[in-house]
Amino acid sequence: MSCRIVSIHCCPVKTLSFQTIKSCNIKKNCGMPNDRIFAFSKGINFEKAKQIEKNPNERKLNNFLTLKNSPILNKYNFRYEKNKLTLIINDKELISINPDNSENFSLISEKLLELEISLEKPIFFLKNSKFPFYDTSSSNNVMNSISLINLNSIKDLEMKINKELEIQRFRANFYVEGIKAFEERNWINKVIKINNISFKVQNHIPRCVAINLKPKTDDNSLNLLQSLKKNFNHFDMGIYLTALEDGIINVGDRVE
Repeated sequence: MSCRIVSIHCCPVKTLSFQTIKSCNIKKNCGMPNDRIFAFSKGINFEKAKQIEKNPNERKLNNFLTLKNSPILNKYNFRYEKNKLTLIINDKELISINPDNSENFSLISEKLLELEISLEKPIFFLKNSKFPFYDTSSSNNVMNSISLINLNSIKDLEMKINKELEIQRFRANFYVEGIKAFEERNWINKVIKINNISFKVQNHIPRCVAINLKPKTDDNSLNLLQSLKKNFNHFDMGIYLTALEDGIINVGDRVE
């Protein structure tokens, strides 16, 4: 196959970020660097928030702010740089903190509550670099995986619904091109190489209603879950990979 990495992304804050990067340093059996290492709790007290921050076994999806339960947050984004995390809306910086200092966490929570008074209180800003805030459980073999999407699979869906789709809807780490639509579904349980780094393909990525939201808006007029089921008889878009060794992945790297 003539398949290459077209773009690389990480989502530092669960639900509220999609950041483009040129390369990443992959570690064996670890997820994407800086991906979902921050999150906002929802509807729980401080003691419980600290429990789910530290222990992934204690986490439930409804413990967190997500686009599924708080679609109004889709207009925000976070940019994460060394020692700096910035909340953004429409390219305007609203607040920046040093996320290495937990004393700054309340500043971010308070700012979000100030901007969106309809949010259920309390919310707490959380950080865990060792056990990121993925939707998958700690016992699942995709807990520390990396997500990959074939751009031609998105294009196939676009053709079926006659609408152009933004890749941000799917918040994947690697986007590739050069293979047929949904060919990646045949890679499950196989080993692929990216820049000579081996990855085990673990599973398909089942999607939720968050993909219905147009980026930077609360417009959910496209029912993409329904379209996936109607046209392809599944709710998947993308695959999960687990790194079998360390290495660096760059835009343009070959997938084989």
